[in-house]
Amino acid sequence: MDCTRNELSKEIIQFFKSLGIDVHTTTKALGHQGFFRLNRIDISKDIKPERVIPTLIHEFSHYIIYKKKPLCKDFYPIFKTDNEAIYNELQKVTNLVDKNSTLEKLYIQKNNIKDTIAYHEKIIKKKYPDFKRGKEFKPFIKFSRFSDVRYLLKHDAVKVLHWFNYKTYSIINIENEFPDMPEEFISYLKLRSCQRKQTSITRRIRKLNKYYNEPTELFARFIEGLYLDNDKTKNIAPNTYKIFMQLFNENYYNPLNKLFEIVNIQI
Repeated sequence: MDCTRNELSKEIIQFFKSLGIDVHTTTKALGHQGFFRLNRIDISKDIKPERVIPTLIHEFSHYIIYKKKPLCKDFYPIFKTDNEAIYNELQKVTNLVDKNSTLEKLYIQKNNIKDTIAYHEKIIKKKYPDFKRGKEFKPFIKFSRFSDVRYLLKHDAVKVLHWFNYKTYSIINIENEFPDMPEEFISYLKLRSCQRKQTSITRRIRKLNKYYNEPTELFARFIEGLYLDNDKTKNIAPNTYKIFMQLFNENYYNPLNKLFEIVNIQI
């Protein structure tokens, strides 16, 4: 961190502490870049130097709304309106501020898995044209009844006890571990594995979308956006900015105005 940036971050932290906020910079911030809870702000000790100030601004924005309404679940306590345009604009600002918020990598993974499932389904249907993904595959059940391969139906890797020894099996090495198993059954197990991964990714996408679209998170990234790229943030969120400025000039977000002075956000 260069000297100027370091001095500025120290000034910001000192300002936070003057408000009675407990600030910590030597934790892992619960695995995030930063974290706000109750009257405490944590900034991860592993954060990149250029992310320290934006993260301090972000977490302080949570503090501002927390003072308004500790359990804020809608836009009204933040902007005194639930205008739908605000939500749409703030989604764009979030994508500007945090490239990961588009979840592009997860959607690519999900599409790749979808293609892989279709590939294995095609192999299975060569011999079993009536195969349905959502129904029990009786030919495999019959084949695997007395084989350890049945354990891979629900798990990608298993350790099976045989008398006093363990045998380890995995989807990755299935061809080597069960060399006599027909191709269509191998594809069936790989298809089931892909379905588990697909479910996991879908769950993660749902969880992240819920997080990124929480009103307090959208607001925090809007404030962060005003610092990182003031002009672009104003341009892509004109309605939000207009409402924000009206309330800002009424000191509704006080003491946010003091933080803007410290970091020189021009509004």
